[in-house]
Amino acid sequence: MLRYLNSCSRGRGAWLLMAFIAFALEMVALYFQHVMMLKPCVMCIYERCALFGIVAAGLVGAIAPATPLRLAAIVIWIYSAWEGVRLAWEHTMIQLHPNPFVTCDFAARFPQWLPLDKILPSVFVASGDCSQNQWSLLTLGMPQWLIGIFAAFLLVGILVLLGQPLKPKRRDLFSR
Repeated sequence: MLRYLNSCSRGRGAWLLMAFIAFALEMVALYFQHVMMLKPCVMCIYERCALFGIVAAGLVGAIAPATPLRLAAIVIWIYSAWEGVRLAWEHTMIQLHPNPFVTCDFAARFPQWLPLDKILPSVFVASGDCSQNQWSLLTLGMPQWLIGIFAAFLLVGILVLLGQPLKPKRRDLFSR
């Protein structure tokens, strides 16, 4: 399986598929915000940024998948997925165990050199409350679903990384 993941990581298709899946999840988030009129909170915005990191990793990996640039894409992928799991877990804990002393910020804090909330306010401005569960499916709220989504991205990313030192089978080299 690790050899198969290694051979997949050396082609553009898997990287573009990953970028497409993460981008589709971003579009779902924007649908929730602009069509269903759910207000994203600061944690939602940060989780969105983690998803954009996975989109970026997919695009970086697709540029030159047979070069060491692939390893940089894997690092971006794993870091973004890890941050996504961490943020979604923190968000879930805020919703499941409300505490007046543990709240999220009023506005997202971005670096001065990349003020995403000023560049694209329709995507990166937070207006909701982190402790409020506005949507659920099968009794799970949005941050709980995101834990599973980011954990899946993280697991696959780690498996792809572990498969990198392995040489693809000869038949895999000719199947491209």
